[in-house]
Amino acid sequence: MKIVTWNINGIRTFGGGIKKALDSLGADIICVQETKVTRDLLDERTAIVDGYNSYFSFSRGRSGYSGVATYCKDSATPSAAEEGLTGLLTSHEGAVGCYGDQTEFCSEELQLLDNEGRAVITQHRIMCQEKEQTVTVINVYCPRADPEKPERKQFKLQFYKLLQTRAEAILKDGSHVIVLGDVNTSHRQIDHCDPSDNDDFGENPGRKWLNAFLHCGRDEQEEPNEESEVTSSETTHSGKFVDTFRFFHPTRMSAFTCWNTLTGARQTNYGTRIDYVFADCLLAKEQFVAADIMPEVEGSDHCPVWGQLSCSLLPSSKPPYLCTRYLPEFAGRQQKLSQFLVKVDQKSTLSEQMDALPGSQEEEERRENLNPSGAGNVSKKRSLTSDSVVPKGKKTKTVKTSLNPKGSLLSFFKPKLTNAVPSTNAVPSTEAPVKHCEKTLHMDEVTSSQNSEKASSHIEDAAPVTTSVPEDIESVSHGSPQMCTSSTTEESHERVATKPSTPHPTVGHPEAKKGASLGFWKSVFHGPPPPPPCKIHREPCVLRTVKKEGPNVGKQFFVCARPQGHASNPEARCNFFAWVEKGK
Repeated sequence: MKIVTWNINGIRTFGGGIKKALDSLGADIICVQETKVTRDLLDERTAIVDGYNSYFSFSRGRSGYSGVATYCKDSATPSAAEEGLTGLLTSHEGAVGCYGDQTEFCSEELQLLDNEGRAVITQHRIMCQEKEQTVTVINVYCPRADPEKPERKQFKLQFYKLLQTRAEAILKDGSHVIVLGDVNTSHRQIDHCDPSDNDDFGENPGRKWLNAFLHCGRDEQEEPNEESEVTSSETTHSGKFVDTFRFFHPTRMSAFTCWNTLTGARQTNYGTRIDYVFADCLLAKEQFVAADIMPEVEGSDHCPVWGQLSCSLLPSSKPPYLCTRYLPEFAGRQQKLSQFLVKVDQKSTLSEQMDALPGSQEEEERRENLNPSGAGNVSKKRSLTSDSVVPKGKKTKTVKTSLNPKGSLLSFFKPKLTNAVPSTNAVPSTEAPVKHCEKTLHMDEVTSSQNSEKASSHIEDAAPVTTSVPEDIESVSHGSPQMCTSSTTEESHERVATKPSTPHPTVGHPEAKKGASLGFWKSVFHGPPPPPPCKIHREPCVLRTVKKEGPNVGKQFFVCARPQGHASNPEARCNFFAWVEKGK
């Protein structure tokens, strides 16, 4: 039996080849986190994969956020499955049960903790030493403690407590337990690329929880661990679960599972290990034969982590109720079509299903989750058009009464004539065209400057390129030659004076037009200054923009173009930093 966990950073990581991606991992049970998909956006290709049965948990408050999913091979079909940790999202048969003592959580807290789609639980039958047992797999995506939002720090700790309560309750009931996923906390200093706060490293609340949750006895540290910098107090934890990777690799350094892709930190392996496969102590010692990470697998800012067990799986004959193939939109039932054709009373629908959703959602979010595909709107439209249905075979003539404009669309773009009588033989005066030309250039200038600003806002992670005048910029004057016959630029006047033989040099001579437009645009766009070289590598820097809220938000600065890494790594970026001066 092989099990894999991977934070995929969006279900689109799999793209169109989801089956190929799952098969390439070579596991019986594949747990993914941060799917970023809600139920209304889940397509059949992702939900139902040939050879697998899947189980999803969705965020009910925000779209494109959080979410976990467990894919089981048909040979590893679970006997029970459940969404969430609290039991509030489970009102069907085939639930896992065993919720433990939740008295320290109020009802509102429990609803909030399961509102973001952060847990899926599957229970499997296994054969261990000719004895049938069960193993419960808890797939979790633990919250991140945003330093700018203190309430999220408390939310993360409450989620940890609830996870431990549920896992220990299932273990106490007699089932083996595997907790795996993105825990969002590096346990020890050896699991962090640069634990700068060495003195306070162990004081982190998340690490304190891991110390209480994990068992880290002396038998786990058979080899000398000088490199791991583990203190004696860190080897006496009496938790009920084991970090399987450290169980087999107690002293391996630089074994990271998450990197900052914005700074290219994966190139220098400057990351953290926050993805784990935890197992109860007995299962880890008797059944686990190997565990490791897969940093060579790309596609996300995380890499997969796997564990191998010696026991074999006993598949259930039928997937549990939570399986996505039973969802009405994928089950192919007749009532699926009727939901869109029959008029539905939304008030009664909301009142019947209001209790099924967590109470922390806003009313609009409730309505969106209850009726994601807009069934009520469709039925309204059909009821409005049903009265106008005519017998089959008869043609009717539609009369457009309210869609008659007062003029054609082109009339809005024609120039208005003011006290001017057009003449086909007379030479056009110079006053009107000059004004028209100035206005045209002014509008082009504004538009181009706006485009320049738009481009600079997306330049954060790319090296700056010196702006040059496009060759096709002369098309601005080609469109209406009469407007620019009396250009006010000095260069065009010089060209007129040097070629008196040409009757209208600014109109008919292409060199005059090209020179005038180039002269104008060069005066408007100077291009950004060349990036300064960094002090250590003498290489051009990259331009970045401050996005964090604060006094410097929106300001631009130059940093070394090399990927982020440890200070001792000569291939990593240096500490060069320079603000972009205003007006440059």
